[in-house]
Amino acid sequence: MKASRRQFLATSAALASIAPMGAWSQSAAKLTMQAAWVNDAEFMGYFVAMDKGFYKAEGLDLTYLSGGPDVIPEASLLSKKADVCLTTVETAIKAITDQKAPLVIIGAQYQKNPIGIVSLASKPLKTPQDLIGKTIAVPPVNRLTVEAMLKLNGIDKAKVKIVPYAYDPTPLIKGEIDGSLDFTTNVPFTIKSMGKDATSFLLADFKLPLFNDVVVVTQETLKTRRKDIVAFMRASRKGWDENFKDTKAYPPKFKDTWFKGTGRSVENELFFNEAQKPLIANAGGVFAMSDASIANCIAALNAVDVKADKSHFDTSLLKEI
Repeated sequence: MKASRRQFLATSAALASIAPMGAWSQSAAKLTMQAAWVNDAEFMGYFVAMDKGFYKAEGLDLTYLSGGPDVIPEASLLSKKADVCLTTVETAIKAITDQKAPLVIIGAQYQKNPIGIVSLASKPLKTPQDLIGKTIAVPPVNRLTVEAMLKLNGIDKAKVKIVPYAYDPTPLIKGEIDGSLDFTTNVPFTIKSMGKDATSFLLADFKLPLFNDVVVVTQETLKTRRKDIVAFMRASRKGWDENFKDTKAYPPKFKDTWFKGTGRSVENELFFNEAQKPLIANAGGVFAMSDASIANCIAALNAVDVKADKSHFDTSLLKEI
């Protein structure tokens, strides 16, 4: 959960002593970020950047909004509740193409999507071919993605039983299903904590190279607040770089602030933070999107009937970070 904002009580003398800081903060540009999900290690880079003062150093007064199952990041942008958001590449482009939303993707946190098929190590599913004749739990919103993965790998979807999934590994542990579509950076630890070992494979490794947690703004924000958005991305990149210097350093620090009340252990976040490092890392820096990776993502999106094209992406800000 969010850390509560500090309430300052002071005498007039103390107020006078902090006046320079107050004056500085008033000149900072206010910027609101909408996250894609509840607070966990998926957003470590932003927590570290706030903790280290990287946003303040860039002249930003950042407000961070937690996400969740009922939060639609694109709606936060369109309602002007937020200036920048993280969301899935599929939903961002569907909002652009289906709803004519004036949005643009300017970066990608996950170069390689963490979504994959999780199964028990005792009955491992290691490739799409292993899904034939099996029962797989898939969130309804992701069903088309899984069916596209099957099609791209030459598998008749009728040979795989797909049932609804509600983000609970219990049916897998009980043997009621053979696998589930999950974040491979997180759920295997949950299963381990329940007494079983898990294994997984990424959809990205089997012809579905989709970005995830793409950075999105409105066309208006891009035009009128370009400097602030570049500053946000620069500070956020510094946060991620700092976090990945030692993936074990920061999760314990945020136990009673950002991670308070989530129901997840610090050990879970440590596992998550380490597991996501190779999925975020990029030779061009965090958020980088090469022409080749964009082209591959577009091809994958079209395979799941999301009509994407290069105009939905703007890489020019990445050159200014």
